[in-house]
Amino acid sequence: MLAHILTVAGGGCNAFLGGISKNYSTNLLLADAKLMVAEADEYDRSFLHLFPDVAVVTSVDADHLDVYGCLEEVQRAFKNFVSQLKPNGTLIVKKKLARNGKPAFMQHFNKRMYTYAFDEHADFYAFNIKPIENGCFSFDLYMLGQTLRGCTVGAPGWVNVENAVAASAAAWIAGVNVRLLPKALSTFRGVQRRFDVQLQTPRLTYIDDYAHHPEELRAAITSIRGMFPGKKITGIFQPHLYSRTRDFAPEFAESLSLLDELILLDIYPAREKPIEGVTSSLIFDKVSIDSKTLCSKSDLLEVLKGKDLQVLVTLGAGDIDAMVEKIREEITN
Repeated sequence: MLAHILTVAGGGCNAFLGGISKNYSTNLLLADAKLMVAEADEYDRSFLHLFPDVAVVTSVDADHLDVYGCLEEVQRAFKNFVSQLKPNGTLIVKKKLARNGKPAFMQHFNKRMYTYAFDEHADFYAFNIKPIENGCFSFDLYMLGQTLRGCTVGAPGWVNVENAVAASAAAWIAGVNVRLLPKALSTFRGVQRRFDVQLQTPRLTYIDDYAHHPEELRAAITSIRGMFPGKKITGIFQPHLYSRTRDFAPEFAESLSLLDELILLDIYPAREKPIEGVTSSLIFDKVSIDSKTLCSKSDLLEVLKGKDLQVLVTLGAGDIDAMVEKIREEITN
């Protein structure tokens, strides 16, 4: 979103992104520009190779524990990351991470910092948030004493409103004229596999999303709930990594229990070998909703047959995306 804002309203930028932009059909933008946008990744501490002028920290979750071992090590890595900001650099951080004073990863941080939030007072925040068509929202954007009225984001879900606040803050710091922000935000079309609407009819909506951590699942499901109040939400989740399933089975179950119906697939191993005793059943047995099914990916289409679907969402970072077209065909027959 920040790369799109800078392209539309900031004179262009170079960008290396973690997903395929729907606006540009690529994750790599090259331009004759001084600005570079990079999507940082804490996995394997790769973000510690970056020394930014501006950093946006959206979350500091206990993830990638196969690399870090514990939350404290994750926080230590983030502390190192923000310490690598340029001397005149700026940190933009989600307010809830800094609510009770400086969190562990920001101890001794002495550079410029701003907070952002969704529908909560901060240095940058959204308010007067109202649903419009296709799951999108209109909102007013507060930016350090200035207010932009009637903003919209061209991608659905409240999470994209929250992202718009952070991206707008970073764009403002980069010198973008704030009066140009509303147009840039309204023309943002999202990213493939990020709240990616695959089918939308009066009868049925199908969304595909990359969420693969309990907090990401919670954000995705609550966003969908806000978009489609009163409708039945069926989720297909493919766990990603044996170690992540082992470490967060209760948290996964709690987030997935926000669904009305769950279809849980086998674990996608990615880079890992199986861990004895670790299967999707660790999550499944803890899910509190009654309507739940455990099945293999090969049986998924058969399980979907005859189901009363209103809102369907596929979730996961494995190879569930390879099933999207087949699922779309199955549910439209």
